[in-house]
Amino acid sequence: MNRISTHILDISLGKPASAVEVVLHRKEQDGSRRLIGSRVTDADGRCSNLHPFDVPLISGEYFIRFETQPYHQSVGVQSIYPFIEIAFRISESDLHLHIPLLLSPNGYTTYRGT
Repeated sequence: MNRISTHILDISLGKPASAVEVVLHRKEQDGSRRLIGSRVTDADGRCSNLHPFDVPLISGEYFIRFETQPYHQSVGVQSIYPFIEIAFRISESDLHLHIPLLLSPNGYTTYRGT
Protein backbone atom coordinates (compact mmCIF):
# COMPACT_ATOMS: atom_id res chain seq x y z
CA MET A 1 0.00 0.00 0.00
CA ASN A 2 1.41 3.39 -0.99
CA ARG A 3 0.78 6.07 1.56
CA ILE A 4 1.95 9.31 3.13
CA SER A 5 1.45 9.69 6.86
CA THR A 6 2.31 12.28 9.49
CA HIS A 7 2.00 13.03 13.14
CA ILE A 8 2.46 16.17 15.22
CA LEU A 9 3.95 16.30 18.69
CA ASP A 10 3.67 19.54 20.64
CA ILE A 11 7.03 19.52 22.40
CA SER A 12 6.17 22.58 24.49
CA LEU A 13 3.28 20.71 26.13
CA GLY A 14 4.70 17.20 25.81
CA LYS A 15 1.65 15.78 24.03
CA PRO A 16 0.24 15.08 20.57
CA ALA A 17 -1.34 17.98 18.68
CA SER A 18 -4.89 16.89 17.88
CA ALA A 19 -7.48 18.53 15.61
CA VAL A 20 -4.89 20.14 13.31
CA GLU A 21 -5.88 20.39 9.65
CA VAL A 22 -3.23 18.87 7.38
CA VAL A 23 -3.34 19.37 3.59
CA LEU A 24 -1.29 17.50 0.96
CA HIS A 25 -0.49 18.94 -2.50
CA ARG A 26 1.61 17.66 -5.39
CA LYS A 27 3.54 19.94 -7.73
CA GLU A 28 2.38 19.53 -11.30
CA GLN A 29 4.63 19.76 -14.36
CA ASP A 30 3.47 23.33 -15.06
CA GLY A 31 4.45 24.39 -11.51
CA SER A 32 0.90 24.56 -10.16
CA ARG A 33 -0.19 22.57 -7.13
CA ARG A 34 -2.77 19.81 -7.16
CA LEU A 35 -4.74 19.07 -3.99
CA ILE A 36 -4.24 15.41 -3.14
CA GLY A 37 -5.84 15.10 0.28
CA SER A 38 -6.82 16.80 3.50
CA ARG A 39 -7.25 15.34 6.98
CA VAL A 40 -7.42 16.41 10.62
CA THR A 41 -5.06 14.89 13.17
CA ASP A 42 -6.66 12.42 15.55
CA ALA A 43 -6.39 12.40 19.36
CA ASP A 44 -2.88 10.94 19.03
CA GLY A 45 -1.82 13.74 16.65
CA ARG A 46 -1.74 11.38 13.66
CA CYS A 47 -2.96 11.25 10.09
CA SER A 48 -2.32 7.68 9.02
CA ASN A 49 -2.93 8.30 5.33
CA LEU A 50 -2.98 11.74 3.71
CA HIS A 51 -2.94 10.15 0.29
CA PRO A 52 -6.31 8.79 -0.88
CA PHE A 53 -6.23 5.19 -2.08
CA ASP A 54 -7.91 6.12 -5.39
CA VAL A 55 -5.15 8.61 -6.38
CA PRO A 56 -1.90 7.06 -7.61
CA LEU A 57 1.21 7.91 -5.59
CA ILE A 58 3.68 9.07 -8.21
CA SER A 59 7.21 10.41 -7.93
CA GLY A 60 7.61 14.16 -7.65
CA GLU A 61 7.50 17.09 -5.28
CA TYR A 62 4.86 17.24 -2.57
CA PHE A 63 3.90 19.73 0.12
CA ILE A 64 2.28 19.14 3.49
CA ARG A 65 0.70 22.22 5.05
CA PHE A 66 -0.12 22.15 8.76
CA GLU A 67 -2.68 24.77 9.85
CA THR A 68 -1.07 25.50 13.22
CA GLN A 69 -2.65 28.82 14.22
CA PRO A 70 -6.06 27.37 15.22
CA TYR A 71 -4.28 24.67 17.23
CA HIS A 72 -2.13 27.17 19.14
CA GLN A 73 -5.19 29.32 19.83
CA SER A 74 -7.03 26.25 21.17
CA VAL A 75 -4.25 25.56 23.71
CA GLY A 76 -4.00 29.23 24.68
CA VAL A 77 -0.58 30.16 23.30
CA GLN A 78 0.62 32.60 20.67
CA SER A 79 2.85 31.40 17.88
CA ILE A 80 4.78 33.17 15.17
CA TYR A 81 3.74 30.43 12.70
CA PRO A 82 0.18 30.68 11.35
CA PHE A 83 0.98 27.57 9.30
CA ILE A 84 3.94 25.31 8.55
CA GLU A 85 4.61 23.87 5.13
CA ILE A 86 7.05 21.05 4.45
CA ALA A 87 8.22 20.34 0.90
CA PHE A 88 9.59 16.88 0.08
CA ARG A 89 10.26 14.54 -2.84
CA ILE A 90 8.87 11.09 -3.45
CA SER A 91 10.64 8.55 -5.63
CA GLU A 92 9.04 5.53 -7.25
CA SER A 93 10.59 3.30 -4.62
CA ASP A 94 8.82 5.07 -1.72
CA LEU A 95 5.89 2.89 -0.69
CA HIS A 96 5.32 4.63 2.64
CA LEU A 97 6.62 8.04 3.56
CA HIS A 98 6.15 9.34 7.11
CA ILE A 99 6.76 13.07 7.68
CA PRO A 100 6.50 13.94 11.41
CA LEU A 101 6.36 17.46 12.82
CA LEU A 102 7.74 18.46 16.22
CA LEU A 103 6.00 21.71 17.12
CA SER A 104 6.35 24.53 19.62
CA PRO A 105 5.04 28.12 19.53
CA ASN A 106 8.42 29.48 18.41
CA GLY A 107 9.95 26.68 16.41
CA TYR A 108 9.51 23.37 14.65
CA THR A 109 11.48 20.52 13.16
CA THR A 110 10.76 17.62 10.86
CA TYR A 111 12.49 14.48 9.67
CA ARG A 112 11.88 11.39 7.61
CA GLY A 113 10.15 9.00 9.95
CA THR A 114 9.39 5.31 9.74
